[in-house]
Amino acid sequence: MKTTSLLTISASLSALSLTLAAPAYAQQSNTASTETKTQSDDFHGTDDIVVTAPYVERLDILSGTSAISGEVLAEKTRAQLGDILTSLPGVSATSFSPGASRPVLRGYQGNRVAVLTDGIGNIDASNTSADHAVTIDTLTVDRIEVLRGPAVLLFGGQAVGGAVNALDKRIPRSIPDEDIHIDALAGYGSAARDWSGGASIDMPITDRVIVHLDGSYRDSDDVRTGGYVLSPDLRVEMRDLAAEEASEGHLEEADEARELAEQRGRIPNSAVKSWTAGGGIAFIDDNGNLGVSYSIYDTKYGIPARPGASHAHAGEEHAEGEEGEAPVTIGLRQYRFDLRGEVNLGDGFFEKLRLRAGYADYTHTEFEGEEVGTVFNSQGFEARAEFVQNEQSGWRGASGVQYQTRDFEAIGAEALVPPNISRQFGLFTLQEFTKGNLDVEVAIRFDHAELRADTLGLSRSFDNVSAAFGLGYHIGDLKIGANISRTGRAPAVEELFSNGPHIATQAYEIGDPNLKSERAWNGELYARYDTPETAFSATLYTNRFDNFIYEAETGDIVDDLPVFQYFQNDAKVWGLEFQASQRIASFGSSNLSVDGIADYTRAKISSGGGNVPRIPPLRLLGGIELTNASFDLRGEVEFSDDQTKTAAFESQTNGFTLVNASATWRPFGRDRNVALIASANNIFDVTARRAASFTKDFVPLTGRDFRVTARFSF
Repeated sequence: MKTTSLLTISASLSALSLTLAAPAYAQQSNTASTETKTQSDDFHGTDDIVVTAPYVERLDILSGTSAISGEVLAEKTRAQLGDILTSLPGVSATSFSPGASRPVLRGYQGNRVAVLTDGIGNIDASNTSADHAVTIDTLTVDRIEVLRGPAVLLFGGQAVGGAVNALDKRIPRSIPDEDIHIDALAGYGSAARDWSGGASIDMPITDRVIVHLDGSYRDSDDVRTGGYVLSPDLRVEMRDLAAEEASEGHLEEADEARELAEQRGRIPNSAVKSWTAGGGIAFIDDNGNLGVSYSIYDTKYGIPARPGASHAHAGEEHAEGEEGEAPVTIGLRQYRFDLRGEVNLGDGFFEKLRLRAGYADYTHTEFEGEEVGTVFNSQGFEARAEFVQNEQSGWRGASGVQYQTRDFEAIGAEALVPPNISRQFGLFTLQEFTKGNLDVEVAIRFDHAELRADTLGLSRSFDNVSAAFGLGYHIGDLKIGANISRTGRAPAVEELFSNGPHIATQAYEIGDPNLKSERAWNGELYARYDTPETAFSATLYTNRFDNFIYEAETGDIVDDLPVFQYFQNDAKVWGLEFQASQRIASFGSSNLSVDGIADYTRAKISSGGGNVPRIPPLRLLGGIELTNASFDLRGEVEFSDDQTKTAAFESQTNGFTLVNASATWRPFGRDRNVALIASANNIFDVTARRAASFTKDFVPLTGRDFRVTARFSF
C-alpha cells in the first residue's frame, strides 16, 4: 500500500525498527508498508520524527508527543479510549466504569483535555460528565496520539492538559495498490468475558476515488476484580450501617449491607455492549483531495451503584419498605457526518488550504431499570479552515479559523442542566523557525464563546487570548528546551448551569452561573536524548491558575444524594514526566531492552483551599522486552503510590502494583502484517483503584485478565 499520509514518520527511522530505542509500546509494524517503522513517544532528538496531528505537517517540533498504533494498540484495545492510553507518560483515566472512561492528562480531565477525531472535536458529551462514554470506536481506529506543548493551541485554548487525537481511515488519505485492502481485529478477554471484533475495507473505484467501509462489535459481561469490590473505608461504612440496621430490627437491610461489605468478584452492572458502522469516500489527486464519511456509534453500558446512595424523585421521600433503586444503564447513539479536504496552492507563501468539518446528532438515555430516567440530546457542528505555509529558510507555520456550535437539552424529572446553546469562534496561528541547532515556536489563539440558557434567562459571553512560546536547542543527540504559555478557558455549560440530581453519577450537582474565565500561566523544561541504543525524555512542568474551576463534594445531602458543587479559586499545579529506554544486548537478529516511566502531579487550591480533587499519585512503570522479526516478548511492572493528598470529603486511595506480560507472534514475519497476541494483565490479581476516578471506592480496576488478539492487514 502506498504511504502517502499527510502525517508521516521519516523513512530513515525504518532501519531502527529492532533497536528498541523506544519502549515496547512505542514500536509498531506499519500496516501500509513492507518496512517496519519505530514510533517514538516523547523522543524528538531529530527532525526525522514528525508529529502526526492532522493539521500539523512537520510542525510541533518542541512538544512532547506520545502515540500508539499497530500491534500495541491491538493488544491494549478496550471499550473506552481512556483505558487504552494509561501506559503512556503523564496519562491516567477517569475509569468511571468499563463503558465510560476518558483520558486524564497531567491530572487534568473534562474540559481541560481536548479529545479529537482526526483533528476536530469528538462532538459528544464525554467532557460534560464522567459517566458519559467517549464515542470513538477503539476497534477500528488507526492511531491514537497524545499532544502537548504550544501546538495544542491549534485545537483550543482550553486544553491545558493537552489533546488526545484519534485517527481513523473513514475518509481515506491514499489509494491502495491492491484491488481491495482489509484490516481486521478480533479478541477475547477473560476478566469480563469480553468478545470484540472490528474490520475495515478500502476499495479503489478509479485511480483517484476510493471507498471505505468499517464496522465493529463488542459484548462484555460484568468485570471481575481482584478482591473486594468496595474500598476499605466503604466496607467499614457498610458494616456500621449493618450494625445500625440490626439494632433497629431491620434484619433484611442489615443482611444487605453486610453482603455489600463482603462482595468480591464481579462488579455488578458493569457490562458493555456496543457496535459501530461507518463508510466514506474520497477523491485524491496531485492537486489535493476531498472526502466525506458517515458513521454510527451505539453503546449500552451499566453504571455500578454507589452503595448507600439513593435519591428521591422530584424531592419525594421513599416509602417505607420500598424496594431499592433499579440499576442504572445508559443507552447512547451518535450519528456523525464528516468532511475533509485539501487544496494544494503551489509554491507561493501558502502551500495548502485544509478544511475539516463534522456534524453529530447525539442522544443518550439514562434508564432506571426498564424506565426512562433522563434523556440527553445534543446536535453539534464544528468546522475549521487552515492555511499551511511553504517552508522558507527554516520558517514554517499554519494559521486558521475554527467554529463550534452545540444545542443541548436534558429531558426528564432529573434534568440537571437546562436546555442551552453554546457557540465558539477561534482564530489561531502557529509559527516555527529553525536556525542551526535552535528551534523556536510561537502560537497565538483568540477564542470567543457564547453560552445561553434561555429558560433561565441567562446568557454569558467570554473572550480569551492564549499564547505560547518555546525554545529548543540541539547538542548532538541531546535536545533541551523550555515552553511557556498563557491560556484562557471559558466555563463550560455544565459548570455554569447545573442544578439538580444526576442518577448516573449518583450526585446532586450544582453549578455557578457567575463563574469567570479560567486563566493560567504554564511552563515546562525538558531534555530529550535519542540514539539507537539509548533514549530518554524528562519534563518538569508547572501551571499557575487564576480562577481555577473545580467540582468538589460539599458534605451536604439533597434528595438523598451527596452534593457536588463547582467552585472557583486560584490554584497551583506542578509535576514531572520521565521516560527512558536502553538496549542492553543483541543476539543475532534479536534485541533485548529495558524501559521505564515515572510521572507525578501535585495540585493545590490557593488560600487554604486544600487539594484539587482526583489527582493521580506517583506512578512508576518498568519493562523488559525481547524482540525480533517473528516475535516480541514483554514483561512489565507498574507501581502506583498511595494518594493521601485528597480534597475534603474525598477518600484516600491505596497504592498498588500490577504485573503484566505479553507475547506477539508474526507467523509470516513482519512483512505479512499478521500478528497473534497473547497477554496476561494483573497477573497476581491485585485490587487496584485509580485516584482520578469518580467511582474509585466501588469500581476497582480489572482483576487478572488473560487476553488473546488476532490482527490482520492485507
